[in-house]
Amino acid sequence: MNILVVDDDPHIVRALAITLKGQGYTVVTATDGESALRAAAQRPIAVMILDLGLPDMEGNAVITAVREWSAVPILVLSARHGSNDKVEALDAGADDYITKPFGLEELLARLRALLRRSAEPMEEVTKVETSSFTVDLGKRQITKEGQDVRMTPTEWNILDILIRNPDKLITQQQLLTEVWGPAYAKEANYLRVYMAQLRRKLEKEPGSPRHLITEPGMGYRFVP
Repeated sequence: MNILVVDDDPHIVRALAITLKGQGYTVVTATDGESALRAAAQRPIAVMILDLGLPDMEGNAVITAVREWSAVPILVLSARHGSNDKVEALDAGADDYITKPFGLEELLARLRALLRRSAEPMEEVTKVETSSFTVDLGKRQITKEGQDVRMTPTEWNILDILIRNPDKLITQQQLLTEVWGPAYAKEANYLRVYMAQLRRKLEKEPGSPRHLITEPGMGYRFVP
């Protein structure tokens, strides 16, 4: 079970990593908002532990970006004690808020509570069948006409976001930000190349796709 720790304080990151690993969790770390968004998009995350004072962007902006495509529980860990700060983080989509300094036992208890609350959604079926291909997100496996289809990590990241949001328009900027990072938010040519590759691998007629749909000038949509 992956726990993503996002904090630019190396002492806190190290302490949390040691504690969480001792509890049997796998720990992924990030020291800024861009790397946090990239890490969240690259692998399944059970909980994100997030500091608000990041060097490149506000923690609330990270929450907002994640909430555009993921319901992963977010536990804010911040030195900001004001009630307004807590309200803003919770309104942005955070699930819980702990102020620094904090006790590790309390943090672990809050973490367990978030995992319990999210257990049912996390157990939802992640297998999707279309007229052209079948995707099992849990096993990271795709089959088409009875044959396994190999995917690059980037192709998986794009497809994962689209499939977890069926029939929903996912903007170009959102996909670029989540897969490559905020610095690539305007590089639409990246998406055109990868979407063409995905259609060649998955659609029966790549030139007339039925499932990976382009919304001109806006983004892409997965239609089951």
